[in-house]
Amino acid sequence: MSNAVSGRIPALSASRDVTTATPFFYELRGRTTSARTVTAHTQPPSVPTTVPRYQALSQVQAFTPRHTFATMTQPNTEPSRSMQISGATEPVWTHKLPWSQIPEFPSLDKDLETDIAIIGAGIAGISTAYELVKRGKQVTLIEARNVLSGETGRTSGHLTNDLDDGFLEIAKKHGEEGAKQAAASHAWARDRIGEIADELKIECEYRRLPAYDISQFPVGEKEHEDELQELKEEAEYQRKIGMETRFDPNLTVRGWTSTIDQRGGMVADNQATFHPTKYLVGVLNWLKTQPNFQCYARTRVMDIKEKSIELLGIGHKTVEITTEGGYTIKAENAIEATCVPLQKLSVIIQLEFYRSYCIAVRVPKGSVEDCLLYDNAEEYKYVRLTECDEKDDYLVVGGCDHKVGQEETTSRFDELEKWTRERFPQVGSVDYKWSGQIFEPVDYMGFIGKNQGNDKIYIITGDSGDGLTHGVLAGRLLADEIDGVRNPWADLYSPKRVGSMLKSLPSMVSHDLQINTQYKRVLQTDIDDIEDLPRGCGGVLNKGTTKPLAVYKDENGNVKQFSAFCPHLKGVVCWNHVEKSFDCPVHGSRFSKEGICVIGPSKAGLAPADEAGEKEQVAAAA
Repeated sequence: MSNAVSGRIPALSASRDVTTATPFFYELRGRTTSARTVTAHTQPPSVPTTVPRYQALSQVQAFTPRHTFATMTQPNTEPSRSMQISGATEPVWTHKLPWSQIPEFPSLDKDLETDIAIIGAGIAGISTAYELVKRGKQVTLIEARNVLSGETGRTSGHLTNDLDDGFLEIAKKHGEEGAKQAAASHAWARDRIGEIADELKIECEYRRLPAYDISQFPVGEKEHEDELQELKEEAEYQRKIGMETRFDPNLTVRGWTSTIDQRGGMVADNQATFHPTKYLVGVLNWLKTQPNFQCYARTRVMDIKEKSIELLGIGHKTVEITTEGGYTIKAENAIEATCVPLQKLSVIIQLEFYRSYCIAVRVPKGSVEDCLLYDNAEEYKYVRLTECDEKDDYLVVGGCDHKVGQEETTSRFDELEKWTRERFPQVGSVDYKWSGQIFEPVDYMGFIGKNQGNDKIYIITGDSGDGLTHGVLAGRLLADEIDGVRNPWADLYSPKRVGSMLKSLPSMVSHDLQINTQYKRVLQTDIDDIEDLPRGCGGVLNKGTTKPLAVYKDENGNVKQFSAFCPHLKGVVCWNHVEKSFDCPVHGSRFSKEGICVIGPSKAGLAPADEAGEKEQVAAAA
């Protein structure tokens, strides 16, 4: 994974269509604390245009301490998981880094001015903050929930410039020079993480290792020969553009002891891996010591716009950010490092949204080769090792991607476990299972730079399954652009690029038509009666109601109801059984069981439809 889970889309065949592609993934994390102290504002801010949806029902209640809400009879001794992570499952990274070790930051309680405001505290936002702080800029980092609560902590931790779309396909959209810049930029990011870890003395399991790409089919089948030929051609092209890649017809993985023989494949040397949240906590701890850095968590941005008028070079534009709490941040420049931009459409129509799945299974130390491993399936598997204890390591295996909100989620972990045990019979128990989200651009390259129609607002999105390196290279690219330094990667990642989008138009139109069919859910219902809903489950009730309702029944049988319409563009959400969330099948927004937005492009949560739903959101956000 990158920023979420990592997914490899075999792009080696010329007939590949992005509309059927399935990528990698990336992020997560959380924390526990003791009872929370709540202090009222000494001077309430002016009432925002939009009252926060999961605060109280009136404007007066919206600015009183949340623990004074009528139903909060008990102190909140454990913060809601909805503010810590983006799903109900826990990734393997919490094994070595518990929630209590994630740095805490206060909520914004005043208006402020800054040089640069960065929205989103995952790997993209933190890496960009690091590069800008090192250059002397005054940086303010803002996160809607807790820092590292998004997709970065849900990754599989692969660091590679062996990009999953394949460089033969990338060159078709961006030319050979574009392919070279893609390889160089991700290689820089892969290496940059190691440099920073050394400089700041962060112990994060960073190490060099090879990446192996193999056929999904066993030896003897014609498809195996066909895929090896594709991998051979890809290896030759990667060498042509300067990568350390070779083809090995006899490639085997030490520790793959089953009778399933998938030997042969492509070797990309000098790749890397690490523990993502250990690394980022180390960077955050360094940033906290810098006088030109400040961070505010649980500070949701509801509006961002450029102010003033600039005509013929005369005048001065700034950025004004409005938070859900009614405060204003004025900045010379703003960066949306939010997985997807905060605007209604923007580049969102050029992205596809996928879920990808991971398991962490115990394996005796030294019994499996330390490498990155990918097969060549459309919904490909990806494998690496991470530390467990003195006896075992964890074999992290991912894959089984699908479009958000459009397929059943419960069988994916079983498929991953079956695949793993068939090839590595020495593995033990599966200790962790989790999923993450991928944002796949139709022309394979992410979007880093000035947002469409803006001069002072920058975006970072479209990680394409390589979000970890994508987020790190964004730090350098945007720091250069803000400093007025020409960066050789700028055109490749520009959100305003046209040529590669024109080449991708058929795929983009096909994808748009497919997601628009998801509006059929406005006429569908998941349950006929709330009584039919099992405890600990959710679903959409659209029978005998005036509008579709997202209903959740907790483990005690208490029912909470919310509007089932995604606030972004009014798609009707679906229940995700694995992560216990409501997911929008149109543009991939996701909401916790309390209706809190955990992944955009939606900025707000699901509107409560009854008093129980309102109270649940208040408690979860406290």
